[in-house]
Amino acid sequence: MNQYKIVRYIVFAIIGFVILGTGFVLIKLLPDADGILKTLPYICIGLGSGLLGGNLGTAIKNYGAFKNPQIQSKLKLRRKMSAVVQSAIGQKQKLMTSCYTPIPQYCWLLH
Repeated sequence: MNQYKIVRYIVFAIIGFVILGTGFVLIKLLPDADGILKTLPYICIGLGSGLLGGNLGTAIKNYGAFKNPQIQSKLKLRRKMSAVVQSAIGQKQKLMTSCYTPIPQYCWLLH
């Protein structure tokens, strides 16, 4: 796990915190707004909390993996297994869509 990726996620978490704070400030400053300004603070709160939570959680996970090589090797293994599973799913879908065999009783093997 590279250190620069952790910093990138922390920067995005800070941006999310700023957007979240902007939403709360807009709610206090514009209590009688109408039109798009009525919903803009809540959109900012939603986007900010999503950016903050997702990126902060990922940064904490990456920092833990950066400090512990055992966890880092488990995450690498999990990524490799996920790629293998996704490849197998893609192959199965390709076979299922091309199941036009002259002998239809063998089609059930592909499902």
